[in-house]
Amino acid sequence: MKRFLTILAGWALLTGGAGAQQRAIDRLSVGGYGEVAMTRNFYSDNVYRYSSAASHAGEQHGRFDIPHAVIYIGYDFGKGWSMQTEIEFEHTGSGGAVEKEFEEAGEWERETEKGGEVALEQFWIQKSFTPALNIRAGHLVVPVGGLNNAHEPLNYFTVYRPEGEYTILPSTWHDTGISIWGRTPHWRYEALVVAGLDAYMFSTENFIKYGAGSPFEFKAANQLGFAARVDNYSVRGLRLSLSGFYGRAFNNTYPYETIPESSRYHGVVGRTAIGAFDFAYEGRHLIVRGNADYGYVGDAAVISNMKRNRSANNAPYKKSAVGKGAFAAGLEAGYDILSLFHPADQEQRLFLFGRYEYYNSYLPDTGQEAADWTGRHRIAIGFNYLPLPQLAVKAEYSHRFLRPEYNAEPSISLGICYMAFFHR
Repeated sequence: MKRFLTILAGWALLTGGAGAQQRAIDRLSVGGYGEVAMTRNFYSDNVYRYSSAASHAGEQHGRFDIPHAVIYIGYDFGKGWSMQTEIEFEHTGSGGAVEKEFEEAGEWERETEKGGEVALEQFWIQKSFTPALNIRAGHLVVPVGGLNNAHEPLNYFTVYRPEGEYTILPSTWHDTGISIWGRTPHWRYEALVVAGLDAYMFSTENFIKYGAGSPFEFKAANQLGFAARVDNYSVRGLRLSLSGFYGRAFNNTYPYETIPESSRYHGVVGRTAIGAFDFAYEGRHLIVRGNADYGYVGDAAVISNMKRNRSANNAPYKKSAVGKGAFAAGLEAGYDILSLFHPADQEQRLFLFGRYEYYNSYLPDTGQEAADWTGRHRIAIGFNYLPLPQLAVKAEYSHRFLRPEYNAEPSISLGICYMAFFHR
């Protein structure tokens, strides 16, 4: 970082002198976040653990991971113009990987993890007219749901991202488009037009999660998506938020096909809608957060049948069915117990927390087969120790409850994370 700033300062000195050097540094912002997670799962990771649960009772496995490591760089050009980039490294970086596809009978697939392991999560240019009116264009975060709005690791207590929203929605949801946003003393709003979702990437296990991605070098935008978010801050320490998304997801892939009127797929559009409520409260050494999300996909049964046909010849699409709906609801609360013993210490904090959530990634359409294992309750209890405001050590015990015919899924996790600006 020091070397980067020195290079920038030297360039500014050559082009504009010492004053330009200082202005360039003052206008630069550099930051990031990252997390390390270590988990022991006291249940099987076999792809048949739900279809033959009794055969895999008592199995367990462990996983170490670096879920996210992010670097962001911003610059204020002046006169209301600014930019920001955010590069995310997921699971330690890029390269080839072998995966066992749960939804494809345990088939092994070798993949180059393009777009999933190293992602340009944000890249936009902004023009600010007033605090209440700003326009962004480029690659944007789509702030639908509580997690996409606040996805950095100090914004939730659990070691991993909150499971319900992370399962059914893209996370972090980012796409190319245009955004208009603004902030007043008690309100913040944002409206976005982005590339639409791809219904061929929807699935039983993850609903629309992978629909915002693309297996190609470009993102198909045969259809557009429309998103909006409104936040209210009228009550001190409390944020109340509504957000949503709407778009057509069918035939939004490559190559684009004209559906003739004689085809049984004529008129299928795959209307996809998401509605979400989330809130956060912080005060009196207490933090409480919650969310409730519901998603709907029209023509789900027809799309699922066509997906299976299109997945032949190694086409890069999800083979499993998508349901007509999915939902997720969660609530977490943490209390800083150090405030009981050292109320004057504003930096060190130790939160004891609990979280409960219920989610289901597959609500079948008429005529679709049931998948009872997709409905899950989950509880988590643990602590977050913050020796400094930018750092946290996390530990938790969690227990995932499925229907009685399946094995329960308890686990223990330990994590460490940071979230900071290094220069701004």
